[in-house]
Amino acid sequence: MKTFLLGVAVGYVLGTRAGRERYDELVRVYRRLKDHPAVQGVAGVVRAKLGGQEA
Repeated sequence: MKTFLLGVAVGYVLGTRAGRERYDELVRVYRRLKDHPAVQGVAGVVRAKLGGQEA
């Protein structure tokens, strides 16, 4: 929940400082990066390694 609220706060600040068009551009870039297969693969590896370390 804290991560979500932090994301909302950062998005709000970026949106108000850079204007709506720039904010929308940043959101598009973030979503494209987040959905990229290479990023998803790395995230899966990290999740698997972190999951194995939990006690």
